Amino acid sequence: MTTTLRPAGPEERAEDGGRSRTYDIRVNSRRVGSVRLRAVPGPGGPPGATPESRGTGVPAAVGRVEELRVEPGERRRGRATVALLAAEEILRGWGCARAEAGVAEEAAAGLALASALGYREYSRHLVKEVSGAPEPPASRAVRPMDEADFGRWRVRDRVELERLLTGEGLSPEEAARKADASYRSLLPEGSATPGAVLSVLSVDGEDVGTLWVVPRGRSPRPDTEGWVYAVEVFEERRGRGHGRELMLAAERACVAAGSGTLGLNVHAGNVPAHRLYAGLGYRPVERHLRKRLA
Repeated sequence: MTTTLRPAGPEERAEDGGRSRTYDIRVNSRRVGSVRLRAVPGPGGPPGATPESRGTGVPAAVGRVEELRVEPGERRRGRATVALLAAEEILRGWGCARAEAGVAEEAAAGLALASALGYREYSRHLVKEVSGAPEPPASRAVRPMDEADFGRWRVRDRVELERLLTGEGLSPEEAARKADASYRSLLPEGSATPGAVLSVLSVDGEDVGTLWVVPRGRSPRPDTEGWVYAVEVFEERRGRGHGRELMLAAERACVAAGSGTLGLNVHAGNVPAHRLYAGLGYRPVERHLRKRLA
């Protein structure tokens, strides 16, 4: 018996050059599941760049494997393994040099399959239900960023973002493009972007860290209302509880905006951050995995 992918509908094209399509997983002519594939410009440029264009300065696209499902009665027969390998071949044909997938934290079988096929975790989504947070002591103050604060923060944040992205395997050029796209999308008006809360934490009058949170309306997850996009404690001031204070400020901003949930993305190798968020009650809900296809 042969497991294959067959188109379940027409290919969809996006204005930015992205493309996507849903496929049936079939054993001979019998449908046993489905998977949706997407190629996005992201840091890798427009989909459709051929494998031959790689290494010539023409960036390749990023492929995403979404909604891979096998019917309960067809599981444990290798259907998902064959489907994922076939999906990778389609993404290669679309010019993708890398495949990404999000796997729910409780999906142990899916995580095991992805790991066995060479996918590696690069980040994780965490979520917490929030209902209030204590105010900071008198020695600590959280103030809105002014233009000078924002300019200094923007430089530091970009350096850190590009460092994290290159650490995940992106080239410096890919990391720079992804950083540019992120700021254009999320902070189009800089510190005056509606809905964005950009703050500075000071202790006894000295600045020790910064926070970027959107309390409501711009979360990348449909099950989460608020989102922390960046939290920073200056290197020389780490290990003194300032990160915790910044996260409590984010929770207060969410509650003030009427949000009951707050989420964030944490990179896989950031062990101190994982400890901080676990101590504050954040729970993992989704892991993000990546594999090189070229």
